[in-house]
Parts: sequence; structure tokens; C-alpha cells
Amino acid sequence: MSQLLITEYLNDLATLKRVSGAQRESVVREAFKDLLKKWGRSQNLVFIPEHEIITTAKVRNYVDGALMHDLRVPFGYWEAKDADDDLDEEIAKKFRRGYPNTNIIFEDSTQAVLIQNGAEVMRCKTDDGPELQRLLELFFGWQRPEIAEFRKAIAQFKADLPAVLTELRRRIDEAQATNAAYQADAAAFLKQAKTAINPSVTADDVREMLIQHILTEDIFARVFGNDDFHHENNVAKALHALDSSFWRGDVKRQTLAALEPYYAAIRSTAALISSHSEKQGFLKAIYENFYKVYNPKAADKLGVVYTPNEIVRFMIESTDWLCEKHFKKSLIDRDVNILDPATGTGTFIVELMEHFRGRPEKLAYKYLTELYANEVAILPYYVANLNIEATYAAIVGKYEEFPGLCFVDTLDNVAALGIYSGHQHDLFATISDENSERVRRQNSRKISIVIGNPPYNAWQENYNQNNANRPYHRVDQRISATYVKEGTAQNKNSVYDMYTRFVRWASDRVKDEGVIAFIIGRKPFAKAAYDGFRKVIAREFAEIWVLDLGGDVRDNPKLSGTKHNVFGIQTGVAMVFLVKKKGHKGGAVIRYARRPEMETAEEKLQAISSIGGLHQLTVDTIQPDKQHHWLDQTHNDWDAFLPLTGGPQGGLFELVSNGIETKKDEWVYSISEDTLKAKARRLVDAYESRRAGGAIDTSVKWDRESERHIRQGEKVTYSDNAIVQVNYRPFSKRHLYFDRCLNAYQFRADDFFLKGRVNFVIAFSDPGFRSGYCSLASALPIDRHFGAAVDGYRYTGRYRFVGKDQIDNVTSWALKQFIDRYGKAAAITKDDIFAYVYAVLHDPVYRETYALNLKREFPRIPLYPDFRRWRDWGQALLDLHIGYEAVEPFALTRTDAPDPKRAEGTTPAVKLKSDPDKGVVVLDADTQLSGIPTEAWSYRLGNRSAIDWVLDQHKEKTPKDPTIREKFNTYRFADYKETVIDLLARVVTVSLQTLAITDAMSALPTSARDQKKTED
Repeated sequence: MSQLLITEYLNDLATLKRVSGAQRESVVREAFKDLLKKWGRSQNLVFIPEHEIITTAKVRNYVDGALMHDLRVPFGYWEAKDADDDLDEEIAKKFRRGYPNTNIIFEDSTQAVLIQNGAEVMRCKTDDGPELQRLLELFFGWQRPEIAEFRKAIAQFKADLPAVLTELRRRIDEAQATNAAYQADAAAFLKQAKTAINPSVTADDVREMLIQHILTEDIFARVFGNDDFHHENNVAKALHALDSSFWRGDVKRQTLAALEPYYAAIRSTAALISSHSEKQGFLKAIYENFYKVYNPKAADKLGVVYTPNEIVRFMIESTDWLCEKHFKKSLIDRDVNILDPATGTGTFIVELMEHFRGRPEKLAYKYLTELYANEVAILPYYVANLNIEATYAAIVGKYEEFPGLCFVDTLDNVAALGIYSGHQHDLFATISDENSERVRRQNSRKISIVIGNPPYNAWQENYNQNNANRPYHRVDQRISATYVKEGTAQNKNSVYDMYTRFVRWASDRVKDEGVIAFIIGRKPFAKAAYDGFRKVIAREFAEIWVLDLGGDVRDNPKLSGTKHNVFGIQTGVAMVFLVKKKGHKGGAVIRYARRPEMETAEEKLQAISSIGGLHQLTVDTIQPDKQHHWLDQTHNDWDAFLPLTGGPQGGLFELVSNGIETKKDEWVYSISEDTLKAKARRLVDAYESRRAGGAIDTSVKWDRESERHIRQGEKVTYSDNAIVQVNYRPFSKRHLYFDRCLNAYQFRADDFFLKGRVNFVIAFSDPGFRSGYCSLASALPIDRHFGAAVDGYRYTGRYRFVGKDQIDNVTSWALKQFIDRYGKAAAITKDDIFAYVYAVLHDPVYRETYALNLKREFPRIPLYPDFRRWRDWGQALLDLHIGYEAVEPFALTRTDAPDPKRAEGTTPAVKLKSDPDKGVVVLDADTQLSGIPTEAWSYRLGNRSAIDWVLDQHKEKTPKDPTIREKFNTYRFADYKETVIDLLARVVTVSLQTLAITDAMSALPTSARDQKKTED
């Protein structure tokens, strides 16, 4: 690796010299900089160009480059000079100016000098490959002892913190029971917290806030040298008072003694940091590390993630430009009130002040009267307060408390939303009188700019960890009345995510003029479920800008969250700018740009930094289509087809249902009926105990719906009759304990399946699917994630049941459409229509031509000229797929080679792997099946071939649930081996015969899909 980098550098250097004909520093420095960046990247070091260093004498220096640890602590430096300079003289000058001498390279394109700890370690010619490599190995091999100690302390912190937390919680609970002063203070604080944060705050939440306060007190003091923060800040002061009534004697020091190495490492590392921006970065790193160890659940739910400065600066520059462009004002001008509604560690407010650095008088006014930030979690609130106040002091030269920071949940603070405010709890009896006054002052202002990065995690639902995001009554009402009401998507629940909630809140808060600048997910402008969102914001705003940063790992499995996403998460993100103008008529002008799909996060950030702002961004102007799609618009005859369900005059089928979604598959599904009975009894007992008022049994799985049924007092009695069979995955049946109190969502399963009665259904991929399109018929209910864990699946049936009555699910409207198209002489029945629809859903040409449409909405069905041919194909496919267990098994070659050395009573190691190129399936260490035609693997459903579905569903997988893993992990492949061999042989037959039909479909001429009516 190092040799390759040196070779690349020498080639680049030679090219630069040849092309430019010069030895100037500005010409050849790029080659050495690229070398340092690439080498540093391999060691998780970040290269910062023109890095600012402030000496103890307050001299401001700018070194050409610095390599930084992820803690924002400098690792080493680089300074480039011209070849005509006297390098040694330049080195001496730089050191006299206060340049660091711990680990720095000086080079002038002809020679490089390495200084470490104040002494020259080595120098060499820059075109001497082996010597340059040795110099760089010494440079990158250097290590700050403080960093090594810090990383060691972090590891120890992870090990020691749980015991300290247990002891802190025990002592606080003890004080709650025995300490009258603490009881009174805690009760008062809880009452205030319920109004400041949300009404569901509990005494346990107050305890955790107090613990965070206690654990971080020393950290903040040491990083910023501000020992008085916890005594002066209005919220910290209230917690400090609670803290003071809790501790007695020397108990605090004794309790926290185990964490002293962590605090000591922070103190020594913080001492290395001179510049304020580095202190901010270091504190953010400490915050993220601390939070993810202290409370990973909260870190996940709050979206604890650092917003890269490149993105923050881009958003501020762009917002300033939009403000000037549309309103003839700059952000720093008077009467431009700015709010960060989810400030986290205060990054946006800090960067805004840096943006205003050259105008200290205006900054002072803005800081004290027109800059606002909200935060709802105590630890980031503290960090933000320190960051903001210390930055202001560094810029203007004096300390002023930041009066715009409020400890409040923005989405609950609806008092300033005008006619959309509804009722609000009294926020003016909050954590402190000063905090309530701050909230009141913010609400009295006309906010012009809302800018920030809302929490990204929209769908937390782990009730065993008490980690679910909560509803926001008024904001959710507004979403229902706008984005949902005006949308057509079947899945409306996803619209209530944190991104759209913040956009809805901000859209109402910025009443008639202003700019909203947010980091949001890609879904709102890319997914079908958000069509109402796009329709509404295109009407409410005059101009919309979207810079799509991609990184959606769920949409593109080739991406890596850590490598391609700027936040290191799975969800794709974008920067969105919404401009509201008074009196604007007509739809918004929508500007869109996207970074390349495979661009790394580092490359994205470099590009963002290089572009600088929207005014220099190359964009496309989007004209939404009539379905309010912005991206991947289609221009075809899709709308002329017959809707599967829910059209203006009706659809082909009366009812469609989601597959069953249990939220606790490991508990209520099993291949073994006996194992399922044991699990179900345990689950029922836990449910009934909780319903009777007992504590939650965390050894079983809980979900939102089970909690709802318990609150409603619904009783569950165990019954063997509740066990039914389900097609869990393609060609893979499972037993299910079918009980609506223990299955989160059964949807319309009861409408399609009645015990003892036969019905056939067609399953199909839900809009928004990410794996391949899947359609498969079944005589049993299907699971919600039937064809892929990442996708949802729906189904419709030939019949439906009302009570015990069987009713046609194929509509009379459908029959009329087919008779009108093909004539009465065709004698078409509803059975024929059912088969015809199934054939069309398997048509490869249909799937390819209308791929984007199928991703956005339910299928629509064309009327092909030769009805009978398609009906016959559909019926043949129905017979194959529903009756797959009865088809003739394919003649596989079975080879058994038992290992004679295997211990008696043991079973061979399970493999269950396929090799399509060789036509082989390896079952275990003893047995393989061969002679399978390679093309059989081409029959795919969702994200696997039919063959691989059988293999996947019979593997011995370690259960994720700890109780299932310990008590009910009874499945062994050896018990089902012969069954699997028989099933594979039949699925091979099904695969080959299915492909024969779909190949015949593909071979049809274009005229075979002509939509014009044929003559009778």
C-alpha cells in the first residue's frame, strides 16, 4: 500500500512539473498533499487544509495542512515551501512564529524534513522513493501518548460505566425513598419537566437527566475551562440544586472514582487543543462517545450524530444567498430571526456566528436578540450552551450568556403556529423561570429562518427497551390535514416521520416569508408514499432546492452506510431549502441536483466544500407530473390500465390486504408445532400477567399493539386452535400462533381465510419494494415480508368472507370491463379474470416496461388481445404455485459420502449452499444434490431464487431473541433433511415450468400486447 502511494506521488509530481514547467510551491504542493491525504485516510486520519493554530501568545498561524484524529486532536502537520527558498531558514522562521514541533513535515518539492518533538528525525529527497517511504512511515508511526491513553480510557469507560450507573441509580432511588429534601426537589423538577419536555416524562427520566448532569460536570469544565457552567446556566442550575440535595459527604467522589481514568484522559487530551474550533470538535466527539456508551437507546432515538461542518457551512451560505435573492436581506441584518429547532450540540448556531465573524457589532445584536435554538435532551443542551457561548466569547472578546437557547421540545411548542397552534400545555412553568421566559420570547418573534438537522431516526419501536418515538398530537393533526389528506399512497403511516414533522412545524412557523433549510431523508421527495407531501410543499412554497446526497443503503445494497453516507447511517439524506414568499401564486420552482451514487462520504463532503453554496450548484429544474412525482417520472399508458383495487369507479378486486406482520416472528412462528405451543404459552402467560397489573416481562417480546390490547383489558387464553399454517416465505410454510393480541397486525387475514374453507390469494410486492418484483399465489395467509425482509407484501383473493358467507372478491365492475373488451361470446368468468391477472403479473415485459409504476402504486392490469392464452398461462401458474407440493419431483442426483471419523450420534455440519454454475446444492457435509439445470435458478421471487428460498428457510440460524435462543432453539436441519430434499426436487420442477411459461410470454411480438379492442 505505502509503495503504491509513493509511486503514485512520484508520477503525479513528474506530471505537474512537466505540464507547468515550474517548481513553485503552489504548483507542486498538490501532489504531496494528495499523498498525505491518502496515507492518512488509511489510518483514519482526516486531512484539514489551511489549518488554523493559535499560539499561547495569541498569534494566529495557518499551517498548509494538518492530519487530525477523529477526536479532532492534531496528529501531525505539513508545511510546503518553494524550491527557491532556503528550507532550513524557513523552518526556523516558522518555529519562531510558534508553529508546532511535535510531528511536522516541511518540504519544498525537492527535499522533505521531518521534525518530531523539536528535533530533526530525518530528511530526504522527495524523488527518492525508498527514503521518502521511510520518512513517511516515521511520520505516520508517531503517536501522541495522550491519544493512546484516551483510547484506552474509552475502552475502560465502556467496561466501568455500567457498574457506576447501577450504583448511581440505586443511590438516587434510595434518596427518593428516604431523603425528604431530595423528594421535594425531584417532585418539583418532574412537574416542570413534564411541561418543558413532554407530559410523558417520568421520575425515571428525571433520574437519568440527573445522572447525565453528574457524569458530565467535570468534562465540560475541563474542555472549556468553565468550572462555573453548572452553577450559572439556568437549566444546569436547576439540576445542580437537585444534585446538591442528593449527595451527602464524600459519597460523590467515591461513586465516580472508577471513572477517574476517563476524566483524567479527557483532561490531558483537552490540554493539547488550542483552537476553539478544535475544542468544539473534541467536545462533540466526547459527547457522541459518551452518549453511545451511556445510553445507546437514546442515542439511536434522538439521532445522535454529528453534522459535518462542510454541510453546515454550505447550508448557511445557501440560506444567506436565498435570503438576499428573495428578500434583499442578509442573515445578519436586523429583523431576520433565526431558529435551529433541533440544535443538538449547537453546530449550526456556532457556524452562523463564524459566518458573522467580520461584523462584531451586528453579531452582538443578533446573538442577544434574534438567534434561537431548541434542544430537548439534557446532555446535548449542555454541549450546545458551552459551544455557543464560548464561540461568541472567542469572536467578540467577551463572555455573554446566550439567551436564545431553550430547553424545550420544538414539536410540542406549537403556541407560535398561529391558526394552526391548537391547544398547548403551559410551557411557561418549565424547568426554570428563565427558561420559560426564553420560550415565551422566542414564540413572540416572527421567525424568518428555520435551519438545522432534525433527528433522523423515524421508526424506533422496541418496547422491550422502551425506545419508541412518540406521537406529536398537533403536528400530526396538521400532517393528516395536509400531506396525508392530499396524498394517494396506500401506506400513509410512513409520512409521520421526524423529518416531515419538522418540515410541517417549520412551514407553519414561518408564516408568510422566509427560508427553511433542513437535512432530511430522501424519502419525502423520492418515494410514492410522500406524494401528498410533495404536492403540498410545491403549493406552499415559491422555490424549492434539493441537493440529494444519496447514501440510501436500503435502496442500493451495493452502498455502505459507513463509506457512502455522509452521516454513516442507512437512510439516504439530502439538503432541502424551502422559500416562502408572501403573495406567491402557482407552484414552486423546484431545483434539483444529486451527487453521484457511488461517491464516498469523503468525496461528497469535499465536493460540497468546493461548491460552496446553491449559487454555484448546477441543477435541473423539475416539473412534477400529475401524480406529483419529482424523480424517475414515467411517460407511458399505465393510467389507461384497470386498477387492481380502489379506482374511481372501482377496481378488479374488492379487498386487498397486507401480509401478517407480527413484530415478534421468533415468538409466534415455528417450523415445529410443538415448539410453537411452548413459546405461545410463555407469551400468553406474560401478556396475562401484565394485563393483571404485573411488571413487564422483558424476557418476551413486546410491541405497540400488544400494549394497546393490554390497556383495553383484552384477555388472551391459550388455545391449540389458534395455530394455523402460513406461507412465511416462498415455498416455505410455518406454523403461526394466530391471535390479534399477540400479532401486531393481522390486517384483513380474517376476511380472506376462514378455518375449514378454501380460498386462493395472489401475493405481490408492495409499492416501494427494493428487491426484485415478486408475485406468488397461495392457499394460505402470507407474511408481511414474504419475499424479502426489507420489503412489504400484499395480497388479494379470489373470494372474501363475511361471517361464514363466501363472497366474490373479483368485482362485478371487473367482469363488465372484460366483457366490454372481449365480448359476451368469450364467456369470461371471474375465475378466468383471477387467472388472467396472475398471468399478467408474471409477464417479464410488463414488469420491465412498468417497473417504476409498480414501485409507486398497486398494479394496474392491461387487456391484451388474446385473453384466452393469458388466462390459460395464468391458470397453469396458479396450479403450479398453489400445488407445488404435489408436482412431479425433478430427477436430482443424490450423492452421500458420510465421514467415517464423525463421532457416533452426531450429525454432519449443515451447509445448505447452492452453486448454480455447476447445478449443485450442498446440503451438509455428507450430502449433495446435482443435475439441477442452471436455468432453474433464474426463477426468482424477491431477493432470491425459489431454490435458494428453500435452502435459506431451512438453515440453522441463531435466534436474535435471547430467550428464544436459550429456551426454544430446538430446530435442527437433520430432522427435516429428507423433507427438504423432496421439496427441492419439486421446487426445481416448479421453477423450470414457470420459466417455460414466462419465456413464452417474453417471445410474443409487440402486437400481442396491443391495447386496442379486437373485432368480434
